[in-house]
Amino acid sequence: MTDDVQMEQMAPLVPPELARHQLSPSPTTIPPEPPTIVMGPAIHVFKWCWDLVRPALLTTGPRRKLGPTAYLDGLRGWAAFMVYWQHHQVWARVGISAEHIFENSWGWDNRYYFCAFPFIRSLFTGGHCAVAVFFVISGRLNESLSSALFRRWLRLYIPCICTTFLYLTMWHMFDIWTAYPKHQSTWTDEVWNWYVELKGFSFVYRSTGPTAPPWLTYNFHLWSIPVEFRGSILIYTSMFAFTRCTRSARNCLMLILIFYFIYIVDTAHYAMFTVGMLYSDLDLQEKAGDLPKIFYRARDFLGRSRKLFWYLIFGIGMYLSGVPSLHNDIPSLRRSPGWHYLSYLTPETTLDFKWFYLFWASALLVISIPRIPWLKAFFETRFCQYLGRISFALYLVHGPVLWTLGDRVYLAVGWTRTDNIEGLKSWLNLYPISRAGPLGMELRFIIPHLFILLPFTLWLAEIVTKLFDEPSVRISQWCYRKTLSS
Repeated sequence: MTDDVQMEQMAPLVPPELARHQLSPSPTTIPPEPPTIVMGPAIHVFKWCWDLVRPALLTTGPRRKLGPTAYLDGLRGWAAFMVYWQHHQVWARVGISAEHIFENSWGWDNRYYFCAFPFIRSLFTGGHCAVAVFFVISGRLNESLSSALFRRWLRLYIPCICTTFLYLTMWHMFDIWTAYPKHQSTWTDEVWNWYVELKGFSFVYRSTGPTAPPWLTYNFHLWSIPVEFRGSILIYTSMFAFTRCTRSARNCLMLILIFYFIYIVDTAHYAMFTVGMLYSDLDLQEKAGDLPKIFYRARDFLGRSRKLFWYLIFGIGMYLSGVPSLHNDIPSLRRSPGWHYLSYLTPETTLDFKWFYLFWASALLVISIPRIPWLKAFFETRFCQYLGRISFALYLVHGPVLWTLGDRVYLAVGWTRTDNIEGLKSWLNLYPISRAGPLGMELRFIIPHLFILLPFTLWLAEIVTKLFDEPSVRISQWCYRKTLSS
């Protein structure tokens, strides 16, 4: 409604004498109009570039109002950071084979390190569980079904395409050597090789067979993107199939799907999406006061012990999140201290046992965190919300940063290795730093992170968020609106 219409509607309520003064002010009372500032194209370009590269640390503004599921954004951001942290922990120490300590249980091969202690180990090698948490959170969809289904592929793949293309272009433009993958002789050959890999990577149903490599070698951390898309299709089709089912039937069908994915076909990834969908549905039922009676009975039974119960659930989830992951055979798990008896719970169909335990870990963590006030509050802090905003971009860029800047910094401060350093030998021990400190927290590792690697990676993730991630949301929404019938 315009101001003119509002004034016309209010006119009968204003006395004529007052109206004359209000609507016809004296010329001496009219304030001068401020001068119009015309910004030229160059100023617009400069402002756009500054907004693009300006770190969030240098911006000010009121904190946005948090919604009821804001903690999930913070949890997703923290999970992205844990993926980053684990990859750096292991990659920096390739020369000393530290993965045999980080990714095995505490006491494996009579080696006892603080970083491998139960519960603590998840702070160093929690990346695997973080991916499982991603999948559970992705199952908690509350969008329009048709809109979300239309936009999902674009939303996931536009940032992947753009970042990998710029990464390979950077090699040839600045003559940057990287350990992986093998570089082509020319940029055009590189682009063609990238295209050949990308077309197989982007068609998510061609996941087996000799023509379908499971990894995109230009950023093999993106293996989870096709899984994300297939999981999304699973969620959308399940929602469509269950839409007219009763509450009890819908809950039972989702539990049957979870059992099927875990114990029959060995696809725990999709059980993670399904349990996220189940949690979302139960939340809606709780708000409507329509939960199954067993939940109300359990609440009454626990009484004042509910807080302790959720701490127990969280503790079990944290323990399971530290499942040994270096080997994937059950005999190795059975020999791992603290996992002998748990190993007998592994289904016979499971080929890689860690995903079975990570399903339970992620499911227990996601359900317990919002019921432990201080934990929920932690994931609602500004830092975790910031990580949540850049989480996808952080996941996309941390690998390329690790393989370019990270490789050189680690060699320069003294993290030496003998393999895959053909183009980096001039960086060896340029600025050696003491290795004092416990494994995982050495000065040689922490100092480069505090002053170079972590700030740069977060800054680059902010740029990618503004340049590719957020525009991909707008592009997919625009495409959807353009295809709608009038």
